[in-house]
Amino acid sequence: MEYISQEGLEKLKEELQQLKIAERQSIAERLEKAAALGDLSENAEYQEAKEAQSLNESRIGELEEMLKNIVVIKKPVGTDVVQIGSVVVVERSGKDETYLIVGSEEADPLSGKVSNESPLGKAFLGKKRGESFEVKTPGGSMTYKVREIK
Repeated sequence: MEYISQEGLEKLKEELQQLKIAERQSIAERLEKAAALGDLSENAEYQEAKEAQSLNESRIGELEEMLKNIVVIKKPVGTDVVQIGSVVVVERSGKDETYLIVGSEEADPLSGKVSNESPLGKAFLGKKRGESFEVKTPGGSMTYKVREIK
């Protein structure tokens, strides 16, 4: 199962539509132009267009398969335990940090979106307000304290 927010689901659906309609059309036009140039065995433009077509169809297949196995994250309401979809404010080294717990497809640590499958995300899951815990990282152990769960 792949966990994803409603916004993330919409982005995947948009990407799928873009690939199926606009990108397929663009590649078909490239193939047609390249085929008109003659000998396909030595036609680099044709080969590049075929490669683009293959990559596009592979991504379409990935997205369609992913969409079959998606669980949309419902924002937790009134919970006192960190779970997927929670916004959690933690204290680390005397400073507050805010994280959103998301599925791996939407993870973006630089913008505070932490995957439920990452070591940090796994450590957050199930914690309660006021609870302290340690996370082992390549740079050493870090201690976190849950200050707020939204």
